[in-house]
Amino acid sequence: MKHVVINKENIMNSKIIALRISGTIFGIVALLHLSRLLTGISVLIGDWTLPIWVNIFGFIASATLSTWLWWLSQK
Repeated sequence: MKHVVINKENIMNSKIIALRISGTIFGIVALLHLSRLLTGISVLIGDWTLPIWVNIFGFIASATLSTWLWWLSQK
């Protein structure tokens, strides 16, 4: 049976990995928002069409979070 040693280095590596995974997910979401902005694809929710301006805010928020999380993982 293998024993797992929990030390400061292992905890820091876990945090860095979590920050990078989160940053990557937010980056993908930002790219999806940007692709809708560039292509103008309609998004229907029931009978309601999602306005394109929603993606402007979504792109800014997700791109900012992605950049911030990657920046934090580099510290």
